[in-house]
Amino acid sequence: MSADGQGSSHWFDDEAGPVVRPYAMTRGRTTSPGQHRLDLIAVVVTEPQAQNPEADPTLAPEHVEIVGLCRQAPQSVAELAAELDLPIGVVRVLIGDLVHAELVHVTRPVPPAELPDESILRDVINGLRAL
Repeated sequence: MSADGQGSSHWFDDEAGPVVRPYAMTRGRTTSPGQHRLDLIAVVVTEPQAQNPEADPTLAPEHVEIVGLCRQAPQSVAELAAELDLPIGVVRVLIGDLVHAELVHVTRPVPPAELPDESILRDVINGLRAL
């Protein structure tokens, strides 16, 4: 039943239109081989050889859109999910497919433990100001 009380398919929302389950885009997969590296702030960059992903019949429209967005400028996983209006889990699987196809690569952010200590940065700034 729809919200207005009339019988309608549970795959259709009168306000939102047809609904496609996210796992349909990933062919039922919920993980991909390289997904463990895809945290929300990981940055996705299009590979130079990814000239014409539209010609690849194995890629879904969402794959092609991710390559196109990252070609314009590198995007984080969170930015891609927001731009595509898809759940993070779906975007991670799609990016994993693109990494496997060597159309994109993912750069991992620097872990906080490897960043310089804030006090060291302050000392450097103060030293530069003293010059």
